[in-house]
Order: sequence, then C-alpha cells, then structure tokens
Amino acid sequence: GDYIFYTDWQWTSFVVFSVSQSTMLAVGAVYYMLFTGVPGTATYYATIMTIYTWVAKGAWFALGYPYDFIVVSVWIPSAMLLDLTYWATRRNKHAVIIIGGTLVGLSFPLFNMVNLLLVRDPLEIAFKYPRPTLPAYMTPIEPQVGKFYN
Repeated sequence: GDYIFYTDWQWTSFVVFSVSQSTMLAVGAVYYMLFTGVPGTATYYATIMTIYTWVAKGAWFALGYPYDFIVVSVWIPSAMLLDLTYWATRRNKHAVIIIGGTLVGLSFPLFNMVNLLLVRDPLEIAFKYPRPTLPAYMTPIEPQVGKFYN
C-alpha cells in the first residue's frame, strides 16, 4: 500500500542519495577546484543543486504528490566544509581529496538525517495523499486497525 511506498522511498532515498550526492559533490568540486584553483566552487555547486532540487520538489508537488514527498538535500554545509578544507590544504592536493572527501562523506548524511526528522509521519501522508497515479477504483481504504482503542 501507500504506507510501504512512502516509508520505503524515504529510507531508500536517504541511503542512495547520501552516497551518490556526497560522492558527486566531493568528486566534482575537488576535481574542479584542483584544476582551476578557485576556492568556493563546492559551495557554488551546492547552491545550484539546492535550487534545482527545489524546482524538482515544486514539479512533483504540481503533479499531486504531497509537499513532503521530495526532501531537499542539505548540500551547502558539507560544501562549505569542503571549501574550507581546500583553503586549509591548498598546497597538498591529496589532503584535500582525503580530508575533504571524508568530511563530505560523513557530514552530508548527518545533515540530511536531521532534515528527514522534520518530515511528517509517512503513515499520515499515505492516508491523506494516496498515490495520484492509482486509478480511482484502486484508491486505498483506511484499515480499521485500532478502532476499539478509543
């Protein structure tokens, strides 16, 4: 049902996006910084990705999904750590790769876990917003679990 749909996607998204987006941020920004020598690149990149994700969130919301369905990743603090590492270890390229990559890899999931704590209960969302892709005759009916507890 929808409860499984929302909770599974919430956890799967967290794990998959933590790995992929922290890797994308660390590898892409370090590569660009090392070859251009421009500090602040990671934060700039993170700002662009944040704006892009807000646009995607708006698009899914316009399609009828609940507002909490897309959780915008917290990119900027991890990117700032990467930029600070680059600034502190400018003369040692390997240090920025190892230290900066480690900081991003450890901080990105942490910031996003805090962000996910603010999302409404998936069970509540599943009952309020059945998946809009389902035809009307397949719309889930709330189970009568716990009706005698009142």
